[in-house]
Amino acid sequence: MSTGRLGRTAAQFYRTVELPSLAPFLILPVILLVFASACARGGEVPIAESAGTGDRQDAPTLLMVVSTVSPITSIVENIGGDRINLRGIVPEGVNSHTFEPVPSLAAILSNADLVFLNGLSLEEPTKEMAEANLKPGASIVSLGDRAISKEEWQFDFSFPEEGGHPNPHLWPDPILALKYAEIVKEELSAREPGNADYYAKNYAAFEGKINELDEAIKIMVESVPSGDRKLLTYHDSWVYFALRYDMTIVGAVQPSDFSEPSVRDVVELIKQIRSEKIPAVFGSEVFPSDEMERIAQESGAAFIDQLSDDNLPGVVGDPRHSYLGLQVSNLEIMIPALGGDASAIAGFDTGPVFKGESRAIYPQ
Repeated sequence: MSTGRLGRTAAQFYRTVELPSLAPFLILPVILLVFASACARGGEVPIAESAGTGDRQDAPTLLMVVSTVSPITSIVENIGGDRINLRGIVPEGVNSHTFEPVPSLAAILSNADLVFLNGLSLEEPTKEMAEANLKPGASIVSLGDRAISKEEWQFDFSFPEEGGHPNPHLWPDPILALKYAEIVKEELSAREPGNADYYAKNYAAFEGKINELDEAIKIMVESVPSGDRKLLTYHDSWVYFALRYDMTIVGAVQPSDFSEPSVRDVVELIKQIRSEKIPAVFGSEVFPSDEMERIAQESGAAFIDQLSDDNLPGVVGDPRHSYLGLQVSNLEIMIPALGGDASAIAGFDTGPVFKGESRAIYPQ
């Protein structure tokens, strides 16, 4: 947030009067002003934002693009580069399944030319707000619904078939993330044919990185003993990843209603881990659970609590604060914990594929 400049008279006044003598009179009005402003907004707490290295101001000649979770924001950023204004709206570290958009996001959505959602029922409240505030000519794009067919939907422990909603976490499979990127390229090019070659160039560079990542993952998974290629996580985000790389999803600790597991659930998981000799159980910073540590301790498995579904590593501006960085960081944690070798990913470039300044905003 930019700060205003003092006028000449006010500046002279501050230089000639000692600050301590004025502090009580200056601070109280500021506090009251902030409080009144918050009340006028209905007590809403603003979301902190972090932009990339480029200009934070919206350029009116560029497309205004809105995205939801950070991995999708990163994929869109790689394709759109510095030719779009991009704003993510789901703060990092927040459970995307239970995220409720604050009222102020309606104004952001009403200015969007394109809104990229994951879809597959992941962001229903955000989708509803977008539909209610979309300006004429703007579009909502549900990437997951276009990336796979209903026949390819996966149901599992966290997303049972009787609930009717498939597992929406497609992006841990890098080939499905590439499909997201392809859809983004098509949508941006349709909006701006004059930039189509630019978007295609960025897509080709991103495709090259995804193919390199895909080959490295195959090598790393192959290095894991065949009987240990099993994943037991707190929240089931890895089903499409496991399908691609021939791994087994043993279970998920969190019930489908996102509550804490019951005592019976915990006991059954401990028995399963012991009987199948699962080497590690994986928790998440976004889904903290004391039960995970208890399950690991009582079953004899290692407890790893650093995997991330959609919270990018590091901070905005770091090379690893990207979709590719998320993949690499997770693999560096997962593969050794299962007894494999993660060296195939060493030195992988996780930075953006485009040249120029980022115009992406990642809310924190």
